[in-house]
Amino acid sequence: MLWVYAGIGLVWIAWTVVITVGAVIGHRVQVDSNGQLFLLSGDDPAAGWWNLALTVIFLLVAVCLVASLAGQVASWRRSSGERRQQLKWLAAGLAALVASAAIGSVAGIGTTSGVTAITNACLLVGLVAFSLCICVAVLRYRLFDIDRVISRTPGYAIVTGVLVGVYAGIVLLATEVLGFRHSTVAVAAATLAAAALFNPVRRRVQKMVDRRFNRARYDADRVIAAFAARLQDAVDLDAVRADLASSVQQALEPAHISVWIRAGGRR
Repeated sequence: MLWVYAGIGLVWIAWTVVITVGAVIGHRVQVDSNGQLFLLSGDDPAAGWWNLALTVIFLLVAVCLVASLAGQVASWRRSSGERRQQLKWLAAGLAALVASAAIGSVAGIGTTSGVTAITNACLLVGLVAFSLCICVAVLRYRLFDIDRVISRTPGYAIVTGVLVGVYAGIVLLATEVLGFRHSTVAVAAATLAAAALFNPVRRRVQKMVDRRFNRARYDADRVIAAFAARLQDAVDLDAVRADLASSVQQALEPAHISVWIRAGGRR
């Protein structure tokens, strides 16, 4: 499928260059309002065959896209470990691209061309996000934990929203309700309150988000917390060692566990 994509792209680029050079040589450099050649935009009757060629190219691209998505779904079902992490990154980038395109399309409704500055910005953000996700997926030996990235994104978004609300509420309360004439006092108080609330709010919100999006991290934290609580009343070294090995196995799932105890002296 990659060779088909490459072939379609090369044909389209070569064809566009040929038409553009021909228009320059033949002194037919008429452009439309977007700066596009009439020969390439389809407004020139002399290039009606170009519209037919574009239709065929877009149909081929659509077929290739559907085949690629089907192949990725099949690959996801039989993949595991590192390969599945790659596909998670690819799916995350594709979701960002689709969401950006949808937002841009909604922003362009009601305009003549259907394109606005917001539309272009959304498409740019989506393409950049998709490209970055592909880069991370390609560097397969340096993959980040996609589950942690996903959980951190809504976590910090919620924390930011809460702190912005607190900041705006304190400023509004101080200036409009309490009647402070100098807004600098309200701004300083709001800043201090937001800074003081950051860590407590972040911990609580991240715990709730991890429970939903990063279950492995949430379960590991619970196992460690339970082990720490049991350790406070433990006196039997053998029981502590067995409990430690069990907790590490549940939290981290290592290939093997070894506990070294110094003979004599402190343990």
